[in-house]
Amino acid sequence: MNMALRPAHYRTIWISDIHLGTRGCKADLLLEFLRHTESDTLYLVGDIIDGWRLKRSWYWHQSHNDVVQKLLRKARKGTTVIYVPGNHDEALRDFTELQFGGVTVVMEAIHEAADGRRFLVTHGDHFDGIVTCAKWLALLGDAAYGFALSLNTWFNHVRRRMGLPYWSLSAYLKHKVKNAVEFISDYEQAIAEEARRRHVDGVVCGHIHHAEIRDIDGILYCNDGDWVESCTALVEHFDGRLEILHWAELRETLDLEPAALADEESHAETGGIESGGGPVPAGAPRPVVPEPVA
Repeated sequence: MNMALRPAHYRTIWISDIHLGTRGCKADLLLEFLRHTESDTLYLVGDIIDGWRLKRSWYWHQSHNDVVQKLLRKARKGTTVIYVPGNHDEALRDFTELQFGGVTVVMEAIHEAADGRRFLVTHGDHFDGIVTCAKWLALLGDAAYGFALSLNTWFNHVRRRMGLPYWSLSAYLKHKVKNAVEFISDYEQAIAEEARRRHVDGVVCGHIHHAEIRDIDGILYCNDGDWVESCTALVEHFDGRLEILHWAELRETLDLEPAALADEESHAETGGIESGGGPVPAGAPRPVVPEPVA
């Protein structure tokens, strides 16, 4: 696929699990993706901002503001942007059916593809028993996962110094752990069953950071992945075909400058701020939050 001359245009793009406000967020890669793609409709399928992590420790890099600005700019220029909050940005669930800067916030959506198929669009955390029944355990797991992402950042820092492309160590380890593999399978089965109950043809979700398209007993299960490990998006072509784009691999085919995969390198240059919690430090880059419109 050659997108070097002009942005590739899709009917629909789905992205999720960006986790703005964390050091593991690959904001620079996401900005590249957003600059090289356009769509009629863009779904933000939850965990766009990581409220859990920001409550514990403030971190907001300038590149995270750039992502927010780019999304708002797409909405201003005519892209229909729909935000389906997840568990890490669950506070936005109190503002469903409102618009922020042209971005519509909904609890979930039904998307009709060009070929007539109907898809339930939901973040998917409601089908994760740990999140719904034992949130304290989910928070503990989130801290451990953050440590794994920190290792991933330093690992790719070394790879980049060696001239090697991005590769997710944390994703590799996760998919090698038997319990994690079983959890993913159970999650996929549960959310596919909900789609069947809703009498739709498929489901688009995020949450588990594992991009995949597969048939589950007649239901098309689509997970758009994440932007902390795999850097993936789900796209719909104008004939209704669905495809997962692996941007970390795809960008290697384009004539692009190396992305800053590790936030720590640009932290001192552009004013990324990290704090041990409490009030936002003076001078910290502030998240761009437009006023709601009823």
